[in-house]
Amino acid sequence: MMNRPEIISGADDRAIALWLHQRIADALAKGHEPVAITVPGGSTPFPILEQLAAMPLDWARVVVWPGDDRLVPEDHPASNVGRIRALLEPAGAKVTALTPEGEPPYFALAWLGMGGDGHIASLFPNTDPRADDALRVRRLTPDPLPPEAPFDRVSLTIPALLDSDAILFVIRGEDKRTLFAAAAVGENDLPVARLLSAARQPVTCFT
Repeated sequence: MMNRPEIISGADDRAIALWLHQRIADALAKGHEPVAITVPGGSTPFPILEQLAAMPLDWARVVVWPGDDRLVPEDHPASNVGRIRALLEPAGAKVTALTPEGEPPYFALAWLGMGGDGHIASLFPNTDPRADDALRVRRLTPDPLPPEAPFDRVSLTIPALLDSDAILFVIRGEDKRTLFAAAAVGENDLPVARLLSAARQPVTCFT
């Protein structure tokens, strides 16, 4: 039985940053070990991350992984990890680059975006992502290549994203909201639907 995501409508960037702060603080309070989260690239997350970075946390124990990245140098404008480092390392967080050889940890939170074609991370429909993928990280080539970022990718797979306490989506725009709602009830077989159908942890979606 798939989980129905909790949909929270009308939240602004600060409200989402406060939600993230509370989730990470709760995870840190459970023990003394580092807490890992994964965050998306794209235009939506960075204003939220900027607000989160200004909030007090035991940042030295927070390890941040990109959910996916473009195979470009870290100082390239299209690099997710470069932008994440610039925001969160000054706060004290440890930011880990995603590589095809990487071994992702268990995540306290997996934060994802979704494209208009239903892709999550860099798991585009043409890559046929599977919930039973034997790999936790894959090198992939979107087809078609997005014109704004025409690069090969490295991405966490569905099993790596599901290896988490909770999943968060932040989705902007009516078309995407409609697509997500259809995926949440199994009305399509897009990558986002495959993740949601296999998720057993809480899924929250801010729209």
